[in-house]
Amino acid sequence: MPPLYNRRSEPGLPAPAAPPVALPLAELLLRVKQTLTERFADSYWVVAEIADLTLPRFAGAHCYLTLTDQHQTGRGAQLKAQARATIWSQRYQQLAPAFAEHTGQELRPGLKIMLRVQVKFHEQYGLSLDVLALDPTYTVGELARQRLETIRKLEEKGLLERQRALPLALAPQRLAIISSPTAAGFQDFVRQLEESAYAFSLALFPAAMQGDDAPASIRTALDAIRPHRQRFDAVVIIRGGGSKTDLLAFDDYGLAAAIGAFPLPVLTGIGHERDEAVVDMAAHLALKTPTAVAAFLSERLARLDAVFESYGARVQELAQQSLYAAAAHLDRLGRRTHQSAQGCLQDHHTALRQRVRATAPLARQRLRQQEVLLSQQRQALQRAAHHAAEDQHRHLRRLGQLLARRFRYLHRRRREQLLTRRFQLQLAAERLLHRAEIRLLEMTRK
Repeated sequence: MPPLYNRRSEPGLPAPAAPPVALPLAELLLRVKQTLTERFADSYWVVAEIADLTLPRFAGAHCYLTLTDQHQTGRGAQLKAQARATIWSQRYQQLAPAFAEHTGQELRPGLKIMLRVQVKFHEQYGLSLDVLALDPTYTVGELARQRLETIRKLEEKGLLERQRALPLALAPQRLAIISSPTAAGFQDFVRQLEESAYAFSLALFPAAMQGDDAPASIRTALDAIRPHRQRFDAVVIIRGGGSKTDLLAFDDYGLAAAIGAFPLPVLTGIGHERDEAVVDMAAHLALKTPTAVAAFLSERLARLDAVFESYGARVQELAQQSLYAAAAHLDRLGRRTHQSAQGCLQDHHTALRQRVRATAPLARQRLRQQEVLLSQQRQALQRAAHHAAEDQHRHLRRLGQLLARRFRYLHRRRREQLLTRRFQLQLAAERLLHRAEIRLLEMTRK
């Protein structure tokens, strides 16, 4: 058998008499194939990331993958391995549905998987791997690990609780909506708000709500809202229902961090009934569906309306109680005045009778004088009672006006305090965000 490669002549040895025999490439590759077949006769479990994927386009077609493995060596260098792999048609029809059923998602680029492969070598197509089995439990564990790592990073930076510390407006009616304009969930949300008894101002910021581009698209919409945040009371992120794969975008760290650091309260209605996305954990309030968000907003305004109605009823009740108390006091004054007048009248009658007996000739004249005097006093008492009643009515009206002005002043002062507090919180949030950006820039420069 000729050698696999040509050797140089060693020093001190005579040169060969004839040139070495060249080895055909096909025979060389055949020997490589035989060696690999003998050396790697078994199948092996390997862990790799799907860098590229070509799914079958028709029945009977095969699935082609490009697998990569990138890690650091002991010296800190980046070591990257790459290989082509194939899942033949019949085996793909068995493995793909089972993998999707156990993990809740399809095979896709960027997914880290554990698979059992057999090494194959072809003289024309080179080295490749035949996929014999997939271990879905590894992928489920890897996704759970990535989710826990995302939550841990958010907790370390305080981004899981920051949104909940933001005050939501008492009457959130100016809403910035992030959704796909053609999504059924967005249409249901708008329809339910239109059917409510309150008027809402909606501004749509379109974004992709599923797929690999969804996190970046939603963050772009948030960046578009940020310069105009004074125009809105809250941000609402809406998406209809979907599979677990469609909702993976809402576990993205960058998107959750952007929501956690946003200066306005963010409400989510992503349309899932079981699992809680990381975005829901970072938001101010997470609701299950878009219609649940609309119902929450309508009910919040209804509760505020009921509170104002109760305040009005209480003010009216207090005014009526004050009016009844003043009327009762006026009635007591009237009775006392009447009793006093009756007493005075009786005294005058007694004195008159005494004077009549003492001064009989002047009785009639003095009687007429007394009657005139009594008539004047009666009229004076009636006018005094009338003036007292009018004074009490005017006092009650002034009290009512004072209560109304006081209520408006307290309401306006409370609203100003809320706005001042909101501005302070927004300013503090912007300062924190600015400091965080400075630290990020410093870390980037390092």
